[in-house]
Amino acid sequence: MSESSTPETTFNRVMLKISGEALMGDQGFGLHPPTVERIAREVKAVHDMGVEICMVIGGGNIFRGLSGSAQGMERTTADYMGMLATVMNALGMQSALESMGVFCRVITAIRMDEVAEPYIRRRAVRHLEKKRVCIFAAGTGNPYFTTDTAAALRANEMACEAIFMGKNGVDGIYDKDPRQNDDAKRYDSVTFDEVLAKNLKVMDASAIALARDNNLPIIVFPLDEPGGFRGILAGKGTFTRVQG
Repeated sequence: MSESSTPETTFNRVMLKISGEALMGDQGFGLHPPTVERIAREVKAVHDMGVEICMVIGGGNIFRGLSGSAQGMERTTADYMGMLATVMNALGMQSALESMGVFCRVITAIRMDEVAEPYIRRRAVRHLEKKRVCIFAAGTGNPYFTTDTAAALRANEMACEAIFMGKNGVDGIYDKDPRQNDDAKRYDSVTFDEVLAKNLKVMDASAIALARDNNLPIIVFPLDEPGGFRGILAGKGTFTRVQG
């Protein structure tokens, strides 16, 4: 399919969840601008299909609250530091998208009015209706909750039709890490209860439960495959679907 053609999609509004590590490329830390730009192009390709896009980006490339806590830092403080890291990533993605002509808003759960909008649900919905990409940052604004849970929460609040989990190095959900186990089995589809019972490491348990209770499907696909996000939305490519 040529880049100029626009494939049809059954989705009108989706949540894209990616890890902070996805933005650091081959570096061991921080933002890798060419990688951020590549992911922004993937988002733009889907935006050009007419799909309304929400995004949540983790902060693990800058600071991970759990690892800080494990090293002796007080957990609440470590989690707030992780939330601030997600804001830095969101601003980087916003800059990349806007350089491509995609209107974008960073919306934070912690007020920092000089750099981003505070989260107001009705305003965020209006941005989506105006075809602006909304990047939700600072998690839920609460410690002890991950950006996975934030993605599930915002996806429900924004009435998204699915959560798209972009993964690096894997093309779906496996029963064990396929990068370390040659006999790993890939699932085409799996239920929420199976994910929880088998501890399949798709999202954290709170996020899975929130998606399950609101019948919100999760689609896990390879983020590092060029055109993958656009292709998955058009029903092509390899992915795993999590549903009830």
